[in-house]
Amino acid sequence: MLSVKPTTAVDQGRQLQDKQGSSRAFAFQLEPTALIEAFLSHPPEGFEAIELASPIGSMPCFVAKFDLLTTVDSPPGWLMYLLQKFPLAARLTKYLTLFAGTTVSEYCLPPNAISFSPLLSRLIAEMHSRKAGFTIIKDIPFNSPLISDEQNQYARTFIEQCKEAGFTIVAGQALAYVPIDFESIDQYLGRMSKLRRKDLRRKLRSEPSLRVHEVRAGDPLFFDPEFLRQFYALYLHVYNQSQIHFDKLTMPFFTTFLQDASSGGIVFLYYREGELIGWNICFVHNNCLIDKYVGFAYPAARDANLYFVSWFKNLRFALENKLDFYIAGWTDPEVKASLGASFTFTQHAVFVRSKVLKTVLKPFQRFFESDQNWSQKKESQ
Repeated sequence: MLSVKPTTAVDQGRQLQDKQGSSRAFAFQLEPTALIEAFLSHPPEGFEAIELASPIGSMPCFVAKFDLLTTVDSPPGWLMYLLQKFPLAARLTKYLTLFAGTTVSEYCLPPNAISFSPLLSRLIAEMHSRKAGFTIIKDIPFNSPLISDEQNQYARTFIEQCKEAGFTIVAGQALAYVPIDFESIDQYLGRMSKLRRKDLRRKLRSEPSLRVHEVRAGDPLFFDPEFLRQFYALYLHVYNQSQIHFDKLTMPFFTTFLQDASSGGIVFLYYREGELIGWNICFVHNNCLIDKYVGFAYPAARDANLYFVSWFKNLRFALENKLDFYIAGWTDPEVKASLGASFTFTQHAVFVRSKVLKTVLKPFQRFFESDQNWSQKKESQ
């Protein structure tokens, strides 16, 4: 049996934060730089990762084919009919796109600056040189409780300067988080309705049948080729059953930071009857537990309600180690809301190279704001 002290990962994360204080850092950065560097070295399949230089500093970016329907919320029936009736028309929704940011960071990562104009000009020039259809600055924080007041002011300045440069601002995604402002899981559950508490306690009945190992990045286990193949296969199970397929992460991406003891990563491995049925990669950084990736073996993980079990395991870890927040990621906002999460929203800044296309897309902007639409619907109920 593996024996790892839970606090070791927290101490490691805090030491990493101190170490990175003298190295490069980006505005709005929540996660360790090691994760961002792994993305730049080993981008998702079909992506080209670049660190775009500008007079005010560099910014991680990537170039990929982007289907506009990927994030569309309930597209009009007539549009779907046309795309199904005329397959060639579907090509009109796919464009080479320059994204400013990464798919592994919660927020975009511009350099710290007062004026972002040189960076924005550089992004537009890069878009034109590559003949990309769009430049999308993804996930700009908006009044986020997870960053400082100063950083939030940077974000507001950034948005205003994006508008001045000709970008259109689109409502972004909902980032789930839980403030660790409770003293026990019972107190946390006590905030929910009686019916919801009963449902969650029923789902957690499978927990005693599971063995959980907490393993730090750099552990010898992550140098075992057979284990890594099994580990990556569980990631692919989750990726293949997802409704949205955008970034398919690679085995080298995972091994880069899993084999790096300084990355601050901690992996929760879930076993049932001696079989690995799931894992959860988290990072401890800036006194937060950041939930990044999961891998599940189906149907065993579903039968064990592993999604819910891992949520409460992470809350206990954050509570025991006196962390400030559990940051639970972007996907499944409705499920995470039912688990007690709060949400902070982002904004995307979009520059459309073709003026004609920009005019055509303008009436459809609301269809691209799915998380905001969900939130407004939830508030109206």
